[in-house]
Amino acid sequence: MRKKRALAENIGRFFKSLYLKVFRINDTPQKISLGLAVGVALGILPGTGPIAALTLAFIFRLNRASALLGSLLTNTWISFVTFIFAVKIGAVIFKVKWQDLYQAWVSGLKNFHLTELFKLSVSKSILPVLTGYLVIALLLGIVVYLITFFLLSLQRKIKRGNINKNIEK
Repeated sequence: MRKKRALAENIGRFFKSLYLKVFRINDTPQKISLGLAVGVALGILPGTGPIAALTLAFIFRLNRASALLGSLLTNTWISFVTFIFAVKIGAVIFKVKWQDLYQAWVSGLKNFHLTELFKLSVSKSILPVLTGYLVIALLLGIVVYLITFFLLSLQRKIKRGNINKNIEK
C-alpha cells in the first residue's frame, strides 16, 4: 500500500514540476506551445531528440526550454510504446499486412547484425514504420500544441484578470 502511495506521490510531483517548468517560462504562449510540440514530435521520431529539438527551436525562434522539455519527455522510451501503432499506421498507409511488417522488424531485431539491417527492404519494411512514426509525431505534436496554448492563454487571462482587479481597488 505504501509503494502505491509513494508512486502516486512521485507521479504527482512529476506533473506539478512539469506544470511549473512550462507555465513559468517567460515567453509568448505561441512560442512555448510550438516549442513543446516540436520537442514532443521530435522525441517520438526514432533517431531524433533533444539536439534536433533545440536546433529547430533555435532556427524557428521557438522557446528552446519547452522544446528540450518536450523532447526529453518523449525521447526514446515512448518510441518503444508507439512502435506497434507506427507499424499498424504504416501498414494501412502502404497497404500491407501489419503482422508481416511487425514480424519482419521483430526478426530483424532478434538477429540483429548489420547484414540483417540491409536485408530489410526500405520500401516494404523501413518506410512504412517511419511513416507511421511521422503520423503519430505530427498528431501528438498538434494535440500538445493546442492543449498547451489553450492552458497558457487561459492561465495568463486569469492572471491579468486578477491584476486588473487589484488595480481597480
